[in-house]
Amino acid sequence: MEEPRIERGSLLVEEYQRLQLELEREPVEFLHLDRTLPERLVEVRERLGGYVGADPDGIVLVPNASSGVNVVARSLRLGPGDEVVAGDEEYGGMDRLWRFVCSRAGAKYVQVPAERIPETLGPRTKVLFVSHITSPTARILPVEQLVAAGRAAGTLTIVDGAHAPGQLDLDVAAVGADVYAGNCHKWMCAPKGAGFLSVREEVRPLLEPAVVSWDWEDAELFAERHRWQGTRDPSAHLAVPAAIDFLAEHDWPAQQARCRALAAAARDELAELFGLEPMPGPFLQMVTARVSPCDPVEANRRLYVEHRVEAPFTKLRGEQLIRVSFQAYNDERDLERLLDALRALFA
Repeated sequence: MEEPRIERGSLLVEEYQRLQLELEREPVEFLHLDRTLPERLVEVRERLGGYVGADPDGIVLVPNASSGVNVVARSLRLGPGDEVVAGDEEYGGMDRLWRFVCSRAGAKYVQVPAERIPETLGPRTKVLFVSHITSPTARILPVEQLVAAGRAAGTLTIVDGAHAPGQLDLDVAAVGADVYAGNCHKWMCAPKGAGFLSVREEVRPLLEPAVVSWDWEDAELFAERHRWQGTRDPSAHLAVPAAIDFLAEHDWPAQQARCRALAAAARDELAELFGLEPMPGPFLQMVTARVSPCDPVEANRRLYVEHRVEAPFTKLRGEQLIRVSFQAYNDERDLERLLDALRALFA
């Protein structure tokens, strides 16, 4: 029997709001580092580490993967002539981060197709930055091989895994990166504001905290030294164990299989609709397709305003693309609605 879709509004809202209400009723009791918060955060790191295959002692809880990569990038001591090598399908926000960091240090940001990364690494390369699943094109990259090439070249290896947890069976330790940044709010269904950094023991001394505060001098363990970032709401992270339980209760492998089948069907349907060759994968629950020439900004606007469909148009290497995603709350009706909207837009 096919696993039915999950209603979007059911994704852990009640547990998240329960935690927020607990915080607002007794904020001192909730947040004080001498009371229950440290033990609750340890549970989060242990449950999350078990789910993604990472050492809990090396996990730093951050609002999102972008924040985590910022922590790493802005801790580095790059100099003139140094290079940061990345793929050319990276998330635009991270491209801007690396250009900022490199320009400030007199270093160079080098982007090449992922397949060319190993041959591009050289004696000046200090950092290899690559996505596990690319944001603009949804491709799964061979991060284990790329990380191995980076390690062999003596570079710091950073993987942007924003789209990986919950979409694939993730084993951070097997990936082998020095630093792995991930989100729990995209495909694990946790609330917004739940991200993480997983840092190998050898490189933990390199990282400076996003906020220097009480834990920086008082705590001995790496994760605890990055724990306190001032008064803020930790409810999103505290809801992560409930999110992991939620995935188990809803037979997540079956949901993933259903969504992957929808993505594969979308790839074929879109190639037929536009009469263009399918994009190379591999893909999982996101897929990218070539589209006819258009203004991506205007196409995005019309797709949402006129049809209430969210599917971003992008450009890569001179080609215009659309990226389509299928989560547990999507089904065949959403695919048909997308196709109907695109027929109207490109009529």
